[in-house]
Amino acid sequence: MLDRNRQHQIAGPGHGQALSADLYYDGSQNYSPYGRDYAEQDERFNPLRLLFFVVQYRWLIVMMAAAGLVAGVVVTMMQTPKYRATTQLEVLVPSAKVFQDIEVVSESSDLRAFQTAREKLKSRALAQRVVFQLGLSEKPDFLFPTANFSPSNIFYRAFGISKSPSVEEKTPEEREKIAIDRVLDNLSVDLVATTSLLSITFADQNPKYASDVANQVAQSFIDQRLDQTSETSDLAREFIQEQVLQVKQKLQKSEEELVAYAKDAGITITGEEKSLIGSNIETLNTALATAIQERLDAGRMVDQIDKGRAASLGPVLESEGLQKITEKLSDLTSQYQQKLGILKPGFPEMQQIQAQIKELQRLYDNGVLTITDSLRQKYQEAQNKEADLKTKLAEMETQQVIFNDKNIKYTILKREVDSNRSQYDNLIAKLNEVGVSSELKTQSAAIVDFATLPNRPYSPRLTINLAIALALFLALSASIIYIIELLNNTFTNPEQIEKELGLAMLGILPHVDDRELIASIADPKSGLSEAYRSLRTSLQFSGAEGAPRSLLVTSSEPSEGKSTTSFKLGQDFAALGARVLIVDSDLRKPNLHRLFGLDNTIGLSNLLTNTVRKEDLASIFRATKYPNVTVLTSGTIPPNPADLLSSPKMALIITNLGKRFDLVIIDAPPIVGLSDAPILSRLAEGTLMVISTNQVTRKSAKTALKRLRAAGANVVGAAMSKFAVNKFDYNYAYKYMNYQYYDYGTPKLEGKVDDGADQPAYAKSPAFRRLVRRVRSSVGGFIDRAKSIS
Repeated sequence: MLDRNRQHQIAGPGHGQALSADLYYDGSQNYSPYGRDYAEQDERFNPLRLLFFVVQYRWLIVMMAAAGLVAGVVVTMMQTPKYRATTQLEVLVPSAKVFQDIEVVSESSDLRAFQTAREKLKSRALAQRVVFQLGLSEKPDFLFPTANFSPSNIFYRAFGISKSPSVEEKTPEEREKIAIDRVLDNLSVDLVATTSLLSITFADQNPKYASDVANQVAQSFIDQRLDQTSETSDLAREFIQEQVLQVKQKLQKSEEELVAYAKDAGITITGEEKSLIGSNIETLNTALATAIQERLDAGRMVDQIDKGRAASLGPVLESEGLQKITEKLSDLTSQYQQKLGILKPGFPEMQQIQAQIKELQRLYDNGVLTITDSLRQKYQEAQNKEADLKTKLAEMETQQVIFNDKNIKYTILKREVDSNRSQYDNLIAKLNEVGVSSELKTQSAAIVDFATLPNRPYSPRLTINLAIALALFLALSASIIYIIELLNNTFTNPEQIEKELGLAMLGILPHVDDRELIASIADPKSGLSEAYRSLRTSLQFSGAEGAPRSLLVTSSEPSEGKSTTSFKLGQDFAALGARVLIVDSDLRKPNLHRLFGLDNTIGLSNLLTNTVRKEDLASIFRATKYPNVTVLTSGTIPPNPADLLSSPKMALIITNLGKRFDLVIIDAPPIVGLSDAPILSRLAEGTLMVISTNQVTRKSAKTALKRLRAAGANVVGAAMSKFAVNKFDYNYAYKYMNYQYYDYGTPKLEGKVDDGADQPAYAKSPAFRRLVRRVRSSVGGFIDRAKSIS
């Protein structure tokens, strides 16, 4: 028997001391990467998870994308091609006025004018005019077009089949209504930003109708405005003509009364319709103002003369004769001064120059005296003229007072004549303007660009339909993936087991195809064998004294790999020199004897029911081809397995076996639905739960764990089986869990155990075998997920 000290040496690599599992597993709640809380990590958004989902559901996404593309093509084929033509119309806002005394504000900058034109273009009256101009109510292909969206369009577009509707089935009024509604439904009018242009667009299945209707809408709008303007001008002209006749009669009558009164009162009217006295007074006032100004100017000059400043007067300075005398006098004076330094004043030449200077000075004084006398005479004449004009103006003012007394009634009659004449002139001017505008027919809009015949349809657009369909189907695939993940309550990674069940993860067992399972178990260098050895090492550190002396291996549901785990763990512990007994306690559906290649005629059930002879007691414990490994099969299947396992004899057997062997591994039935596993868990020192990937539900695993703990079981941890480590997302998250790690330095096991002599050359290639294995793994994972969802 292997004692505890030897087990310590097996469990701990140094100093003969057992290493507690708490050093590696800090409880179920705190087991997380160093320095980072696991719960917080889950709550944060991880963009790589989206990539993992894309890779995981890549075939679903590809199929949905392909379906979206097909749907986009089908929808496009079901739509009828439509053509669109556009006409550019410029709205001209006139600045004409109806009456000169009424201020009209220009509408060129008023958006309401363009909005009004836009609504008129979309009016039913204009649509009726377009239908009449183009004769659309008599054209069947316009009245009864092909459906815009219909499955039959696929055949129409593929084979050119079209329906020929008949217009005789409808009355003229119904056809006109249908045509008008079609024009209004397919017509759109938009204002081009920051311009005075309106964009008129019409869409139709026939490209000719699209361009014709767009152009006709613009032309009908212009014609409609011209008709309205012409009709308004005719009405205005008739009204003004009547007013002109009435005002003309009033003007003639008022003028006759004015002339008759002026003749009787002796009032003389000038050409400007002023009285003669008033004209004379106005003339005298003007002349008097001029005379006063002349008298003031002359008075200022006389004042200068009296002050002895005659030489500085303007007329003196401007006189050409005096200027010449002054120049000669200046020259002689200069000569005299120059010669005075040489000659004496009594010298004849000097006396001659002095005589010339005196003569010129006399002539200059006489000239100045003559000018001053003329200025004094002018001043006197200005005074006399001013006095005469004042006298005459006083006389005329006296006559004006007398005239004003007679002019009161004349002013009233004249004011009436002026008013009638002003009205008559305005009406005549307006009559001329209305006549000219009526003849010119000024347009209020102009066509900038005519619609051309479209050469290709604007709808449907295959690229847009494909993009929309692809986006919708990708969104649908995202929803399906979300629902699948929401409904998929199985375990897909080890963190979920640790978080949901609170169990330490002792081992991760990779998924192997069923056809390669036996070969992988048999090969000690395979990835699966290495994973089981890692699980063995974790079990050695699961307790304070190393691995438990008795280990119960169970699972929540059948087919999770518990029997294979018991089988492989027994071999791995035996490889360390421990004597191992594997007990098949599944008395309902035993499987362990098949793995060892033994019969199951006698076993545990016979031992519990005392149906075995004493001489055959030793033969129940069967040695295997594996050293240090002994097997106790289940034996005959009893009708009451739970009663046998809960009997005191079962506890006694487990206790005695624990003394004889270093390790007892009990392969128990599934937990859910049965009471066998909870009963056996009380007898074992430790219990290992095997949880399969994407198979057992979380609720089922929680229920199973709850039953074990309620029974008093010591659950040391869990092993995750059938883990697809070759998936892209798992390889990224669990880099340490891949075949390259487990098989490092050893040739990889592929397929069944054979030499490959009967396989083709390409099948012997490691790359080809790796590809086959990945394809099988992907297909197997998809099937397992489908089963778990169902």
